[in-house]
Amino acid sequence: MSQPAHVDPRGLRVNAGITAVVLALVLVTPEPVDVVLLAVQVAVFAVSALVSLQASPYAVFFTKVVRPRLGRPAELEDARPPRFAQLVGLGFTTVALVAFLVGATTVGYVATVFALVAALLNASVGLCLGCELYLALRRLSPARA
Repeated sequence: MSQPAHVDPRGLRVNAGITAVVLALVLVTPEPVDVVLLAVQVAVFAVSALVSLQASPYAVFFTKVVRPRLGRPAELEDARPPRFAQLVGLGFTTVALVAFLVGATTVGYVATVFALVAALLNASVGLCLGCELYLALRRLSPARA
């Protein structure tokens, strides 16, 4: 059995910060700019959740620009919970994007705000709601043989 991938937790917080800025801009920019920004964020979440965390454009930015200035991390984190969190973010932003496209703007704003709050919590205090959900679901699932 292979070892799970590991990631730099500082990169996850930088990614969450960029995500928070993008989602905040979605809330304050006019159409069609808001929809384009949201579509970009959906694509970023899709890459992170479905390909790998390291393949995300935000992770590439962190690796190439930020991490060289910080040095090596003290410890790495299991990539499975944050990758699940990216899947949750993908779900909320996809709902928001579809809602905006079909004219259900209230649903779009609510879904965007939920994703924004989660990103802000992760960026500011390191609380990853999607990671916590992943761990709770793991505790609830039957033991694996």
